[in-house]
Amino acid sequence: MRFIVMLLSLVVCTQTWAGEIPKPAGKVLLTMSGNIENTNEDGKAVFDVASLEKLGLVSFQTTSPWYDGRTTFTGISLQKLMDYVGAKGSVVKVTALNDYTTDIPLSDFKKYNVILALKINGEYMRVRDKGPLFVVYPYDSLPELNNQIYYSRSAWQVSKMTIE
Repeated sequence: MRFIVMLLSLVVCTQTWAGEIPKPAGKVLLTMSGNIENTNEDGKAVFDVASLEKLGLVSFQTTSPWYDGRTTFTGISLQKLMDYVGAKGSVVKVTALNDYTTDIPLSDFKKYNVILALKINGEYMRVRDKGPLFVVYPYDSLPELNNQIYYSRSAWQVSKMTIE
């Protein structure tokens, strides 16, 4: 019986990740476009807080140049999000609410376990506190992540991602 339940779960999961994804019910925080296979609005994938959280949350603690001491960030694995939308390409152009843009190699997400943080120390991030979405690397996990290259890829107030 367990095998049948696991197999059924796999089939349901596979169907959810292919083609059109569910439309969000709440305020859209993130719009993804470009070279993606799975959409829910005019060739784009749009997400509210609930639809992002349904992908599963992960957390880690790290130090960063923007906060004192170790901070706990909670969010969605960017690798999982890219898989969910069927991202095909090599670069993600991230755009913030203030029109700041940065290009992030797709390979970073798997290599470094980068997240799109929704929460800091258990609280949802507000716009004035770098929210509602913040690209965060686990800076303490590898010495190479503690430099300007990765800090500049760590966009906050993220609103759009374009896969190229």
